[in-house]
Amino acid sequence: MKHGVWALVLACATSVWAAPDWTQARIVKIDLDRARVTLDHQAIKSVGMEAMTMPFKIDGTVKLASFKVGQKVRFTITELNGHLVVDQMEPVK
Repeated sequence: MKHGVWALVLACATSVWAAPDWTQARIVKIDLDRARVTLDHQAIKSVGMEAMTMPFKIDGTVKLASFKVGQKVRFTITELNGHLVVDQMEPVK
């Protein structure tokens, strides 16, 4: 029983402290009014998505106005109400 508890604690700690799944992309379109960005992205391993170009909703914490079309970025996503939402995005140098 004692070992089972520690295994559960370790599993929870690992999932909490796991690094985000960053994905590389290029910005194709920015829609500030609808808080959306279209990305030509690499495969997103965390959701089993192949590389493609598609629009994403943007989390309110991402300052979309600071990005421009053609810019290379890396981003992470989360699922919210059945939609994939970009919750972190930063320029790639």
